[in-house]
Amino acid sequence: MKLSKEFKVGLFMVVALALLYFGFNFLKGIDFFSTTNKYYAIYQNVDKLTESNQIFLNGYAVGRVSNIEIQQSRDRVIVELDIDSDIVLTDSSIAMLNGEILGGRFIQLDVRGGGKKLDPKDTMRSEVAKGIMDFITQNAQPVASSLTTTLKKVNELLENLSGNSKRLDTLFAGLQSTPRLLNTTLTTANTNINDLGANFKTVATNLNGTLEELKPTIANLHVVSDSLKMMQLNGTVKKAQESLTKLNETLAKLNKGDNTASKLLTEDTLYVNLNKMLQSIDSLAQHFNNNPRHFLSPLGKSSKKIEKELSRQRKSN
Repeated sequence: MKLSKEFKVGLFMVVALALLYFGFNFLKGIDFFSTTNKYYAIYQNVDKLTESNQIFLNGYAVGRVSNIEIQQSRDRVIVELDIDSDIVLTDSSIAMLNGEILGGRFIQLDVRGGGKKLDPKDTMRSEVAKGIMDFITQNAQPVASSLTTTLKKVNELLENLSGNSKRLDTLFAGLQSTPRLLNTTLTTANTNINDLGANFKTVATNLNGTLEELKPTIANLHVVSDSLKMMQLNGTVKKAQESLTKLNETLAKLNKGDNTASKLLTEDTLYVNLNKMLQSIDSLAQHFNNNPRHFLSPLGKSSKKIEKELSRQRKSN
């Protein structure tokens, strides 16, 4: 049987539409080759949740949002959840509405053990996760208070800086005249230094001339000093020689033996006479000690009486 062109075109269009339908639903997350169960969750606000948004369990996609219905009279939204039949839910499980930072929304399943198993088309417990804006709203009041305090301190700081800026302006105004004064001072100091240098140069020149003139005088003083030293040394040596000559003459006279000093050194006559005199003096002293009456009685005693007394004393001894 030969097919007409119209039939072929119609068949092609039917196949194309079927592929388009299945492809579109596949892109939406509908899996035609797996079985799913439908559950329901009720929210006060779905926060821009749309159909075909995915449902996750432990970060894995296990279904999609198949339908969203609003009940205005009861101020709520019913969300139909198309979840894989392999997922077992209980009456303690929670369908939590969550979202990404960029605005995408999804359902996060919190499956908890225990409780009664849910049948398909049962209603799950639902919650809405707190987003960044909720967190900011809760912490806005403390942050606002802290920000207010900080702004007050910043205002006080700015006011202090304003007052200090006026002082700085006055200081800078005074500093503007400082370079001129410094330049004037440096110019004056430079002039004085140049004059001082010229004076030092003149003094150095005069001093050099004076030293040149003093060189002959210093040489003469050196000669005079050497002459004085030589004169003093010559006089001392001369006196020493004269003393040695006199000492030699004295020693020569002592060695000759023709004078009293030499006889005292060479003869013992004087020593013998002195010894005899000392012995007589010693005998006289002993006699005086033993017989003081011989010397102290009136008019003394005669030599005969003294000899008789001495002879009696010897006999008695």
